[in-house]
Amino acid sequence: MTDDTAGRIADPSAASSARGRTGLYALVWRVPLLVWQFLFFVVPLAFLVYLSFWLVKNYRMIPGFDAINWVKMYSKGYFWDAYYLTFAMAAVATVVASALAFPCAYALSFKVSETVRRWAIFFLIIPFFTSYLVRIYAWQVILAENGVINGLLALRDLGPVAMLNTKFGTLVGYLTLCMPLVVILQTFSLANVDRNLIEAAHNLGCGRIRTVFTVIVPLAKVGLIIGAVFCFILSFGDFVSPYYLGGSRPPTLSILIIDTTKSGQQWPKAAVVAVTMIATLLVVAFAAVGAAYRKPK
Repeated sequence: MTDDTAGRIADPSAASSARGRTGLYALVWRVPLLVWQFLFFVVPLAFLVYLSFWLVKNYRMIPGFDAINWVKMYSKGYFWDAYYLTFAMAAVATVVASALAFPCAYALSFKVSETVRRWAIFFLIIPFFTSYLVRIYAWQVILAENGVINGLLALRDLGPVAMLNTKFGTLVGYLTLCMPLVVILQTFSLANVDRNLIEAAHNLGCGRIRTVFTVIVPLAKVGLIIGAVFCFILSFGDFVSPYYLGGSRPPTLSILIIDTTKSGQQWPKAAVVAVTMIATLLVVAFAAVGAAYRKPK
């Protein structure tokens, strides 16, 4: 122990001053993030909530504070149909993406060398270099009635199978958007699992499958849940896949926003839908993060 450290321990006021300087230093570095969140999330969200109480008369928006837009939208059956469809499709995409990504992430984390893992992550990042819309257009060619898959099926006198403008097409688009990100997040999480704990489980007679579910998955729980949350958020708010691969019928909430704004400039009603989507995502995100970091009893 140095004389300076001993002096701080002996002088509580000096220790308190040091903690204060450390807290101030941390606060200074947090300010840019807080300002960014305030300007580009809190302020737009507050304006969106305020806009949802405006009125539309003679195709013109009038500032006011009336809950009629909320009452009308929440009383419409098509709104709840779109809400349940959007939530269900995002949940299915999350489960499928997480289940398909786990074997890939497991292999990259435990079965290959560090060099191979780095190259694999690099190739998983490459799809984000191209436009998501371009990738969806490519899937239109693949999934169309006269597309690549049905062409291969025709060689076996099978098909054609309707894949484009269906919920299956929407799901393919969601996986195109989310799958690489989920694999990357799961890989980072699994790669940080302590190998000593895995060896200890094997030494105690734990088989491979049991080790995965009783040791590896609990230790990588945070990364697995975060990957699933990102998948749900991206799928829940996606507009491109339901429109170009799902045919926009029945509509999801994102498509409902577009349809609402086109019908008589009903921006306040569209704001109701948008606020509902954001509120849902916040609830899901906070619940998932809470579950990820909850300590076992």
